[in-house]
Order: sequence, then structure tokens, then C-alpha cells
Amino acid sequence: MNETDALMRTDDGVIGNDNDAEAPTVEETYEITSTRRKTRRISYKIQETSSSTKTTTMTTAAKLYGKDLSEYDDIDVDQLLAELTPEELNILAKEVDPDDSFMPPSQRCSYECNKSPTGPLNRKKLIEHINKQALETPDIPELKPYVPGVIRGKKWVPPPQENIKEKEADEQIAIDLGDEYEQALSSATQEEIIDLAAILGFHSMMNQDQYHASLLNSGQPVGLGWDGVTKASQPKVYPMEPPNDTDVDATIKQVRDDDSTLTDLNWNNIKNISDEKFIQLFEGLEINTHLESLSLTNVGLNDKTAQRLADAIEKNSTLKVLNVETNFISPPVIVRLIRSLLKTKSIEEFRCSNQRSQVLGNKIEMEITQLVEQNLTLLRLGLHLEFNDARHRVAAHLQRNIDRIRKDLSLRLQFRFFNMNHRKPALIQ
Repeated sequence: MNETDALMRTDDGVIGNDNDAEAPTVEETYEITSTRRKTRRISYKIQETSSSTKTTTMTTAAKLYGKDLSEYDDIDVDQLLAELTPEELNILAKEVDPDDSFMPPSQRCSYECNKSPTGPLNRKKLIEHINKQALETPDIPELKPYVPGVIRGKKWVPPPQENIKEKEADEQIAIDLGDEYEQALSSATQEEIIDLAAILGFHSMMNQDQYHASLLNSGQPVGLGWDGVTKASQPKVYPMEPPNDTDVDATIKQVRDDDSTLTDLNWNNIKNISDEKFIQLFEGLEINTHLESLSLTNVGLNDKTAQRLADAIEKNSTLKVLNVETNFISPPVIVRLIRSLLKTKSIEEFRCSNQRSQVLGNKIEMEITQLVEQNLTLLRLGLHLEFNDARHRVAAHLQRNIDRIRKDLSLRLQFRFFNMNHRKPALIQ
């Protein structure tokens, strides 16, 4: 007979052994029982030489089965699971519901249906059976029958609302402006009060016509008081801008000849400029030493010609303003243009917004931000950045460049003023 068969359970719940009845022992028994399931008993016996009996009690939440939770850290869970029988593993699996989304629901659910299927699933018959059950099931009788015109239960009554005008009148604050201001405001006309409101910036107290009339110091519109409604005014007609009559061939020749009179070149809105003429202009830009501003807005600049422009910028050291807005330049070529600004670091203003791709993307914007942060001469950048991080970093770096140039200029002026006031007189021969 093994040790488990020799154990006996007494009425008071103490486990004993027939062979070891005389030895002072303390045994702790843990039972895991469930309804209509197999009962498993685990017994632990502690042999002591003294007459004192050691008892362990779980007094706090930090203990499990009378032991501190830290004592279970050295227990090998895999070894304990390997010693369990398949029946015990099945019982343990039914008691534990793992919250793991990677496991199929059939393994996560403890419910098991032991009934064998009666046949293949027939969805049509199943729906008919559900509808039949619903029709045959009687309705739950009402405790109080419905009678038309009779209110059942408590009727909802909205809470009383205070008069808004009376509430606003109670909350008014009396302000003492003094006798002089009180007399001036009481005798002021409506036009004077409107002018005063416009000066103080109370735009919500007047309409648009009254505000503009006050700013222009003209008479108030007739029939427009405090309650007047601004009518739609006829928009002003502005003449259309004349077309750009810049001679493309002549300006290319001036750039290639390094004409000192040409410091600002504007090709904006000139249509049908060929790629050959762009290449000729950029070849002349490489050797030009007088051109300071180049504007190429809405001229059909593409990636091929923009790449040639980037090569020209890397060799030019006098150009300060470059504008290539409203063209067909892709985001990678925009990065190439901004990278070319780092070669000579002479351009202070660069504009390239409104291109073929309205959204640059996070990767392109981060590259542009890193290139701008390396540029110490760029003061203005005309480019729409979608992400806040890139936009804030670019704005902060441009502001630092402006502050540094302002400090350098102030130091130069102070140094020049100091030299003028402390210049030594020439020695008389």
C-alpha cells in the first residue's frame, strides 16, 4: 500500500497516517474540487523532532498557500506541467481562460460540447426553426395593461427655466466712469460712439461698413445704425496684370556675358520656354557674378531642368534670392535643390511651394529639415510643411539665423562707430 492509500481524513479535516500516528507531524492538504468533476488531493507532510507544532497561516494578500510569493520564483512551471496527467491538464485548462488573441476561440473557451452532431449544418432549416420558436413562444404578459389615453408611470416634467433677460440684468456690473466720462458718453452721438468702438477694437459691436467708414474717417452710411445690416457691396474691379514682356534671349545673353546692370531677372508667367533655353540660362548662371535675384514662377520647370539649376547653384556665389514656385518639380528634386544651397551658402531666400505634389511626406520633410538646420545663411523658406515637428524646427532655425545676422550687424556698426570716434590724428610732418 502506497503513502496515498495510507492517508486518512478525520472529521476535523486533519490528515493522518496509520504507521506514523505516534510521531508529531503537521500536514497541510490542498483540495481542488469542482462540481461533477474528479477530485484530486495533494498532501504535504512535515516531520518535526520537537513537540512544538508549526502552523502557517495566510494573513496578507502577498502570500499564496501560506508562502510568500517570492518563494515561488524558483519553481519550474514547465516541470510541474510535465508531471501532470492528461486528465489533470484538461481540468486545469477548463479552470484557466488565457487572454491571448493569437489562440483560436475554440481553445480559449472552457465550454466543451460532448454531443455528437446530428448531421450537416443546414442554415435554411435552422432559421426556420428559430422563427418557429419565436412565434410559438408566448409573450410576457404586462403587469399593467395598456389603455389609450392613460399615462403609465411618472410623466417627465422639464425643469423651470429662468428668464434669460432677467438673469442677464441681474448679472450686470455697475461701472463708475466718473462725471467727466459719463457726461461725454451721454452727450455723444451714435456716429461718435461707433468711431470710439472702432478705435477700441470692438469689432463685434458694429458691422463691416461702419468699421471701414470709421477707419477712413468718412461719414457713416445712411440708414445703418447699431441694428443695421451690411448689404453686399459691389467688388472693385482691378485691371489685369500686363503680361511679362521680358526678352528671354536677351536676358540669357546678359547672364552669359556677366552684365553688371542685370541684378534682378524675372521670368514669371512666361509660357513655352524650351528646355534648351533653361539650360543656356543655367550655364550662364554658373559664371555670373552680378545676378542677385532669379524668379522662375509658373514657367513649366520640370525635374530635368531643376536638376541643372541645382548644379548651377552649387557654382554661383552671388545669387541671394531664388523663386521656383508653381512648377512641376517632384519632392526628391526639391530636396536636391535645398541640398545645393549648402555648397556656397549665399542664398538667403528660397521659395519652391505649389509644385506638382502637394504632399511631400514625412521622409522628405525630415530630410528638408535636416538640410535647413545645416544652412547658416538661409533666412526665408517658402515651402509648405505638413508635419508640426518639421515646421517648428525649420522656423526656429531660421529665426536663429536672423538673430545671428542681426547681432553681427550690430557688432559691425559698433566697431565702425568706435573706430570713427577713436581714430588717431595724422602726424604733422
